[in-house]
This record gives sequence, structure tokens and C-alpha cells, in this order.
Amino acid sequence: MDGMEITQFTYFQQAGSLPLTPVSVEITYGLERILMLLQGVDHFKKIRYADGITYGELFLENEKEMSAYYLEHAGVDHIHKHFDLFEAESRRLLDLGLAIPAYDQLLKTSHAFNVLDARGFVGVTERARYFGRMRSLARQCAQLWLKTRESLGHPLGVASQPDHLGFRKEDIEELKKKVSVGPRTFILEIGTEELPPSDVLNACSQLKDLVKQLLGKQRLNYGDVRTCGTPRRLVVHVDNLCDKQVANQVEVRGPPASKAFDEEGNPTKAAEGFCRKNGVPLSSLYRRVEGKTEYVYVRAVEPSRLALEVLSEELPSALAKISFPKSMRWNSEVIFSRPIRWILALHGDVVVPFIYAGVLSGDVSHGLRNTPSATIKVGSAESYKDVMQSAGIAIDVEQRKKTILEKSTSIVESISGSVVMQSGLLDEVVNLVEAPHPILGKFSESFLELPKELLIMVMQKHQKYFAITNQDGKLLPYFIAVANGAIDETVVRKGNEAVLRARYEDAKFFYELDTSKRFLEFRNQLKGILFHEKLGTMLDKMTRVQSLVTEVGLLLGLTEDMLQVVQDAASLAMSDLSSAVVTEFTSLAGIMGRHYALRDGYSEQIAEALFEITLPRFSGDILPKTDAGAVLAIADRLDSLVGLFAAGCQPSSANDPFGLRRISYGLVQLLVETNSNLELRHALELAAAVQPMKVESQTISDVHQFVTRRLEQLLIDQGISPEVVRSVLAERSNWPCLATKSAHKMKALSEGELLPKIIEAYSRPTRIVRGKDVTDDLEVDESAFETKEERALWSTFTSLRSKIHPDMQVDDFVEASADLLQPLEDFFNHVFVMVEDERIRKNRLALLRKVSDLPKGIVDLSILPGF
Repeated sequence: MDGMEITQFTYFQQAGSLPLTPVSVEITYGLERILMLLQGVDHFKKIRYADGITYGELFLENEKEMSAYYLEHAGVDHIHKHFDLFEAESRRLLDLGLAIPAYDQLLKTSHAFNVLDARGFVGVTERARYFGRMRSLARQCAQLWLKTRESLGHPLGVASQPDHLGFRKEDIEELKKKVSVGPRTFILEIGTEELPPSDVLNACSQLKDLVKQLLGKQRLNYGDVRTCGTPRRLVVHVDNLCDKQVANQVEVRGPPASKAFDEEGNPTKAAEGFCRKNGVPLSSLYRRVEGKTEYVYVRAVEPSRLALEVLSEELPSALAKISFPKSMRWNSEVIFSRPIRWILALHGDVVVPFIYAGVLSGDVSHGLRNTPSATIKVGSAESYKDVMQSAGIAIDVEQRKKTILEKSTSIVESISGSVVMQSGLLDEVVNLVEAPHPILGKFSESFLELPKELLIMVMQKHQKYFAITNQDGKLLPYFIAVANGAIDETVVRKGNEAVLRARYEDAKFFYELDTSKRFLEFRNQLKGILFHEKLGTMLDKMTRVQSLVTEVGLLLGLTEDMLQVVQDAASLAMSDLSSAVVTEFTSLAGIMGRHYALRDGYSEQIAEALFEITLPRFSGDILPKTDAGAVLAIADRLDSLVGLFAAGCQPSSANDPFGLRRISYGLVQLLVETNSNLELRHALELAAAVQPMKVESQTISDVHQFVTRRLEQLLIDQGISPEVVRSVLAERSNWPCLATKSAHKMKALSEGELLPKIIEAYSRPTRIVRGKDVTDDLEVDESAFETKEERALWSTFTSLRSKIHPDMQVDDFVEASADLLQPLEDFFNHVFVMVEDERIRKNRLALLRKVSDLPKGIVDLSILPGF
């Protein structure tokens, strides 16, 4: 209403894991925002509740005291017991068949969880467990209530599926008569409720591919295919789509010749029916043997159907193939990202008739709500773009992006500012609006006392605003909000400013709560945050990390001075998780730790390490730049992986509630991209030694394999062939950093001439000794050599044995192995290995075994092509 969201629709597709038919919807109103606008006040405290009484006078003290309770004083131990008691009571009532009282107790567990969450007690790893317990109760309550209603005979009735109307056959025939001859533009617009920004681009890409596949398969010639989208529409534009299919001659196989002709060679009824079906004379029949049977064939021309007719039949199945990360259903069995509200489909000026998700296609689109263009009739596909433009809709993503960039840059020139145009935020905002209208807002300079990162995060994450800085990078008390369509700038600006003010007042409250304490005090409060039921609190976890960092640092060769920095940082690491700011704004973990440490006078080295322990936070994130930060980040992930695997939290193929794949991928990135040459198995064993439970050797092996799979994926994503990656990891997975360097060098070697020769050279002795009774301890006896080729190969081997070792670079190994090429060639040309004399035979096998073992610890050549 004032540029802010005042209503929200929540669709309930399930209740207690049971599908709801029809789908239910909840409408939530922001009454305070509506009242603020109607009364012309700029703060909820100033709302006139009644004559002489404001909202603040009536409720502000309540809010202060309850906030203090939720954030500081709620007894975690007592609330945790409440959760357990409510859960047990709910289960007891379920056993008694009382669904409603059981559900009431379930709601109480939910409230207890919210209090624990507000106090910061629920760690990331435990959140999934709590949700699982509550979902289990919800499912049982729903199932019991369903049985209860069934036993009562469903007194409120049973919902029936709506009958979806379709196009009548005669309507389609009338439309076919209106089709003009020759190619015309085709437009398909799927109108929806507001799509998530990421779904717009994803669906457009899929839609383009699906339409091109459909047109190609159906022999419909076309020109350029373009897709574009907004939050409320996905659009496909096809240039020069032909009016009908291209004629196509095909060979059609008929019945066996023995069934097509009688004994006298005359066509049978089977042959006549086959020809009639394909519209060809009997004289066009010809025979051909296929396998052991002779069949009759004809050449037939597939009919050229109208494009309108083909699209009418094929478009619904094409649209059904669009997939989304999260889909929903509403009034039919069709699932989509959000409910489909209209479909516009035009070939030229004729509607392409079909029904999808209960919606009939037509020639009507919809513009911005509450405008004269809320409903738009489109006369032809060719006019679509102009019609949308006249309605103020920018259907092209790049056009909207350009508008936001240019207008925002122009606006901030008046305050000598520069827009902080984060690409991720811009990509999101551009798909939140259809007609972007940037406006300049202002907030009180008093809020600039808060950390810059906190202010920008609140702007970007919660409000989707763009921050503004001066030439020195200092934050200015302004922001850019992007409204949708023509607006009253004054009203919308005030609305946005009011909402941001409320957000900043919350942030200021949390920040002042934190800064009333010393940063060191937060460390002990970590005992109030549960990491995992079997692994203790976050304080227990960080104590383990603190004892682990020294060992990891020594393995990585850190100096004594740097080890001291690491140990000091480890004694404070993750302490900000118990701060009020991070409890409310979790994405600031590490950032606030660095800020509070600097504020309390800790060194920049320590403060930076407190931030870098969180890196990388997501794929493509920055990595630690300091040795202290890298060691802390590595130790933290080692502890999480080993501990959670030991606690039985291994991810399944479809579920990873504790984010172990992300943690493992982060560990691989840390080891590889910070050049940390750490022995993985030994590091995992160190982490296992500090766990509060015995960690079996098999568990460590499982974690090792899990991390290796992430390393494998990382290398393949970098463009290295799977065979090269696996050949290196087969021997060097225990050293991820060395393995990565080796894989890249092997990729380069595979493009040259020497490596294929080395692979072939090692393949011959390996294949001969494979499966033979040749043990590792069988030594070569020089006195048993009978030929000069044996002696030459042995001499070369002994020379190489001193040069080749498991730690060497793979390119050095390949280069050194070139010395074997000629001796091996001579050996196999002149020496027969499998002679009858057992002593000679075993000695030659032992020699070949020694040679074939040279690549061990470096690369498994047997995995590579050509072996």
C-alpha cells in the first residue's frame, strides 16, 4: 500500500504430511503498517490505539520485557525440559486417541522451540532433530484426526475435484479456419503469482529448450526463439513460425509378406488395410528381409497438420516438464513454482487453444495490479511487445537491470554517493519487479554508529535495498529501494524509511546488548548452544577445535609465533554465535566476531582469524588469506565431519540435514586453494582423538572416502577428465593438495606425446604379473638372468628406484619413466617370461612386478585409456 508488503498468502498443501484437497490458504495482514499509513505516523509506537492512548504506551513495555526474556533470561534448561514434557504428553494423548489435546501439546513444543531458538540454544546441527521430532507429532496428530473424521462419517462433507472445462471441438475447428497462410510470430505467456527470483531465469531457460525440442520434433519450421520473464510471467517468443508442418516421407513397415500375400501372390485383406491406412495404392508395396522375416513396406507421406493444431496438443505436456527446486500444487494435480493464473497463447492473431493446470489459454494478459492496464487484450503475437511496453511492463531482464542501474546511478549523484551494487542482490531485485522504479530513501545518521556490515546486511537481506557509500567507501545514511510501477514517491519513500528504521532499531538494540559485555564473556555462553546431542554444546566443540589447531598447525609447518596467534584465536573462535546480533542475523557470524574482537583491543591477526574460520560459507565464497584463519577453518571442519559421522549423521543420497557435503567441500577447497599440504587420514585421526566418544577406524575411513568424493567432484568441475582424476586419487587421495597439483599436471601431460607411451610401457608388465603368484617380498636374483635384455631392464630399474618416490611430482615421474621405454621394448621383443624353469620364470615375474610397482603412490596408470 505504501510500497511495503502488507499482505502475505501462505498456501498449505499438506497438514501433518497429509495432502490437503483443496489446498488451503492463509492471508496474513500487516495491520500496524496499514494503521501507520492511514494515521500518517512514522513509528508503530505513535499509532493511536484509542483516544489519548498510543500503541507504544499500551504495548511497548510488554515488548521490552518479553524481548529481555526471550533474548537474555529464558532458562534454557527449564525450557528444554518443557519441550520434552510437552512432547511426552502429546504422545500419551495420541495413545489415548485424543487428537486435539495432543495437537495442543504439539503447539506448546513449537513455542518452547521458538524460545530455545531465540536464546541461541539450537545449533545448526540440532535444528533438524527438533524439526524431526515436531513433524513426527504433527503427522501422528493429523493421521489420528483423519481417522476420527472418518469414524464420524465426515459430517462437514468431502471435497470433490473441480471439473476443468476445455475447448470444444467445434471451437477448435473455428480457430483453425482463421489461421493465415505463411509464417507468423508465436507468443506463449504463462501468467503466475509472484515467482521466486531464481525460478524466473531457471524456468525461462528450460522453456526455451522445451519449445525448440517440440517444434523440431513436430516438423514446424521457425526462426529465432527467445524467452524472457518477470515475477508474474514466463514468455516464449518464436519468430516466423510456419503455419503448418513440413511434409515428410517415411518408410512404414507392414505385416510379414506371408500375411500380406496369399499362395498365389495376390494381396490379402491385411495388405489392403495396411495400404488404406497409409493412403497409398497396393502397387506401392515392396518387400525387404529384416532378421529372419520378410516384411512388406510402403513409402508414405506424413500429413502436414496446422501448427495451431499441433501446439494445442503438445504444449501441455511440454509445460509439464518444467521443473523447480520447490514446487506446489493449488487447484489441480499440476505442480508449478507458483499458481498459474492465466495463459496467453497466440500464433499470429489466432489463439492456440489448450488447457493447463485448469486454465484455458486465450488472448488476455495482465499488467500491474491497481492500474488501468490490469487486464490487457493482445490483438496479435506481433504486437505483444508493444502492448506490454504500453502497459509499463519491462518483460526483458536486461532491460530492467539497465533501468535500475542507470536510474540508481543518476539518483545518487545528487548526494555525491556511489551505489553498492552487489551482483547477487541486483539479480534478485531485477526479478522482483516488472516495472522498476528506483527511489532514494534516508535513515537517521545516528544508526551509522552501528557496524557497516550490520547496516548493509539488514538493507540487503531483509529489505532488498542498495546501500550507498561516499568516494572513500564510508557508508552514507541513504539507500536505494526499487518500487514496482508508477508510484507516489513521497508516500512510498516514507513507507520504506519507516520499515528500515524499525529494522535498524532492532539491530541497535541487539548491538547495544552485546557491547554492554566484553567479547571474552561470550565464550562461556557457548555452553547454552547445543551442537549435537552426542557431541555436546558449541563450547564443547570449540574446546575440541582449540586442542586440535596446534596439531594441525604443526603439520602445516606454522612458526611458533603464528601458532600462538592460532591458539589465541581458537580460544575466542565462534564466541559471537552467542551474541544477540548473530542470534538474530546468523549470516553475520564471524563478521561480528572480528568486529567485537577489534573493539575490545585484540590484534588484527586474531580478529581476522575469527572471521576466516567461517570461510568458505558457500560455493564460490572467498577463502582465508591468513595462515591462522586457514588452520582454524580446517580444524573446525575436521571436527564437524568426524564428530557427526561418529554420531551417525551421515547424509543419504536425498537428504543432508547437517550440511556435511557443504562442510566437506569447504574442507577440500581450504586444503587445495590455500596450498595446505595436509595428510588427510592423519588429520582425521587427530580429530577423532578429541571426540567425546570412541571413533572406529571404519568411521574414519568413511569420512576419508566422503571427502575424497568431494575432491573428485571439485577436480572434474575444473575441467579434468574423470579418468585422470581417478587415476591420481587412487594413489594420492590422502594428500588433497598434492593430488590436485598432480591432476592438473596429468591433464597437461595427456595432451602431449610422452604420456601415452609411458602408459603403454607400464601396461605390459602389469598385465603379465596380474593374477600370477608373485608376492611383494619376492626378490630379484641377478644371478638368474640369462639375457642382456634382463640385465639392461634391471639396471634401468635400479637406477630409477632411487629417483622415483611417492612424494615426487607426477611430471617428473613421467619424464623419469621415459628411461624405461627402450629397455622394456627390448625385453619383450627378446625375452619369454613364462618359461618352464620355475626359478627363471619367477625371477622374470619378480622383475616385472618391481617395474609395474614404480607408479605406486604417484598415479594409477591402469585407470587411464590405452592401458
